[in-house]
Amino acid sequence: MPTDPMNPSERIDQLIAEITDWRGKTFASMRKSILEADREIIEEWKWMGSPVWSRDGMIAVANAHKGKVKLTFAHGAHLPDPDKLFNAGLEGNARRAIDFFEGDKINAPALKKLVSAAIDYNLSKLKKNAPASTRAKVRKSKEA
Repeated sequence: MPTDPMNPSERIDQLIAEITDWRGKTFASMRKSILEADREIIEEWKWMGSPVWSRDGMIAVANAHKGKVKLTFAHGAHLPDPDKLFNAGLEGNARRAIDFFEGDKINAPALKKLVSAAIDYNLSKLKKNAPASTRAKVRKSKEA
């Protein structure tokens, strides 16, 4: 079976290009805000066709559905959401989602804050689960 020569970012570009209605524009705008939140964010392609953004753990996964674009944060239940972006999956123990509908405007500054909070959460989990020697190194690098 031939392997796909496209990297994840190219696959996401292609996905967005293939969504020719408002959802493609929304997807592109959402992606831009996510990537602008932190230059170390990695784009991945998982679960047979879902764009995923990660940094020191998964941040969020996105999908275009028939009437919406859904951005699901892996640890959304643990994140502060002062701008009240989460509007779906509010009953879950871990995930929270933002459903964007036609005509919705993306609040880029608030989305970037949420992405930054997700990265901070991932980093705090890494520190908590790291051996003591690694935690000391992390502390020293922050103090430098």
